[in-house]
Amino acid sequence: MKSIRTRSQERILELLNHIKQGISAQDMYIELRNGNQSMGLATVYRSLEALKLEGLVQVRTLANGEALYTLVKQDKHHLTCLQCGISIPIHQCPVHDLEIQLQTTHQFKVFYHTLEFFGLCNQCQAKASG
Repeated sequence: MKSIRTRSQERILELLNHIKQGISAQDMYIELRNGNQSMGLATVYRSLEALKLEGLVQVRTLANGEALYTLVKQDKHHLTCLQCGISIPIHQCPVHDLEIQLQTTHQFKVFYHTLEFFGLCNQCQAKASG
């Protein structure tokens, strides 16, 4: 059964599809406001939550606590530096088979998963030892 989305949810999906990268709810609010599309920040958060529960939007929380939203298209995996905040994508998925197994074993519908490793990038390691 397909759920009926609000105009606000449709605008957010259009924006996420257009920018094709992670964006915070606050930046999304600013982008939508700049595009003459009046929408309150609370509406942005409510719409994102509904889209997340529908399995259309995923959220990734950075080391600084900022949440970035993207469309659910593929699993995202990263190496994230705790010093400078650089985030390096990992293109292979080491837990794909586990996801399939968990869906079957627990009869749980997985929309997406994330995997993130935190540490120091090469440049920050060099600064620390230098």
